[in-house]
Amino acid sequence: MPDGPSDTQTAAGHGPHAGLSAQLELTVSTEDTADHFRSGDVPVLATPRLLALCEEATCRATDGHLTGSQSSVATRVQFDHLAPVGVGSVVLAEATLVKVEGRRLVFTVSAARLEAEGGGLVGAGRLTRVVVDRSAFLAKAGAPGKP
Repeated sequence: MPDGPSDTQTAAGHGPHAGLSAQLELTVSTEDTADHFRSGDVPVLATPRLLALCEEATCRATDGHLTGSQSSVATRVQFDHLAPVGVGSVVLAEATLVKVEGRRLVFTVSAARLEAEGGGLVGAGRLTRVVVDRSAFLAKAGAPGKP
């Protein structure tokens, strides 16, 4: 019997499963705007930044559910940016794991202004991630591994 945890054991005791979720809050700053990201020329929340916030939520949802040798990478994004958000406004992003198909993890993602900010859906969609062996993935990419 092994002395340490196996490749399939995690801090949470099991791998990713439907129902995992996470929320993240962002107060929009000038560094989050389309002007700053060069994805437009208006001082509102940039689509790439909003999507990155939603993607970060997918990562947080699986915290503790992957082994130390695993990571997950985004492979598909379907996303609608529905409303502008100005600097100083607060946005709440949420990701929920809705389907696990082998190594594929399918999430619904959404972002909304907080009620104190007037509420309302800002963006929504689906994001698919694939669980990978970190070392093999980095070797394939020609990138150095994390210590």
